[in-house]
Amino acid sequence: MAEHNIVSMSGGKDSTATLLVARELEVPNLSAVFADTGHEHPATYDYVHYLAESTGVPIRWVKADFARQIAGKRKFIETKWREKGVPEAVVVGALEVLHPTGNPFLDMCLWKGRFPSTKARFCTDELKRNPIIEQVFLPLMDGNSMLLSWQGVRADESLDRRYLPECDEVGGGLFNYRPILKWPVEAVFEAHRAAGIKPNPLYLQGCNRVGCMPCIMCAKDELRELASRWPEEVARVREWERLVSLASKRGATTFFPAVNDPTVSSEDQISAATHGIDRMVEWANTSRGGRQFDMVNLIARADSQDSCSSAYGLCE
Repeated sequence: MAEHNIVSMSGGKDSTATLLVARELEVPNLSAVFADTGHEHPATYDYVHYLAESTGVPIRWVKADFARQIAGKRKFIETKWREKGVPEAVVVGALEVLHPTGNPFLDMCLWKGRFPSTKARFCTDELKRNPIIEQVFLPLMDGNSMLLSWQGVRADESLDRRYLPECDEVGGGLFNYRPILKWPVEAVFEAHRAAGIKPNPLYLQGCNRVGCMPCIMCAKDELRELASRWPEEVARVREWERLVSLASKRGATTFFPAVNDPTVSSEDQISAATHGIDRMVEWANTSRGGRQFDMVNLIARADSQDSCSSAYGLCE
């Protein structure tokens, strides 16, 4: 029976440590897969290339394709929206933007007519899990192979992950394996150092997590740091809010739920223009309570744009 060992790579610290463990154990048929969401920082894309070169482990890139779903939504809008009395201007606006862009994250949101949220985290399944299963795992599941899916998951990251098993069987010869499940974060970076592998540079620039930029789970201090260092990422999300709002029957949707902003009133008219990414960045620069600008933090950020700012003590 053939054995395939495939590491799910995000470009973050935990998946990198997992790749290094698999390489150290010299498991057979080792490879990695990186699901490109279209919503990563350029440094992460560079880092994935760096890992392939530095470790000698081939990393395959896959992307989700939502062309079929977008075509289906166009047909639905052309008929059902008009039948339900949706204003013609809204119908026309949606049809104008509903075309595949080739960016998985944006195309997914255009199809859904909304952004993912903490209560509807369809992004992980649609952008990572499904394309990896469909494009990498299923072609290898021929009944004569065992696939070990190496996952960089640690128990201390969340309550949901605390009770995961180290290994479980999915079926069809596919198993999930989580070798660093019980590792503390210090051991993760020690694995980098021991192997002579640099961590993703974003960890030196104020990022607690590496992946979508920004992630829907982004904390207030992370958003403040991101907006200060990379305003182009904020500009991209701002444009996405405009496009996805046009593809929404409500005519408005925001990347972060407006209820995350403590200054929002129940009487407010919510739109991307009034409660979108720019308002959330403004709130991220306030002190606790969200109503007064934190001038100490603002000055400190302005003075440290080129300096190291690691939440994990990585700065020398």
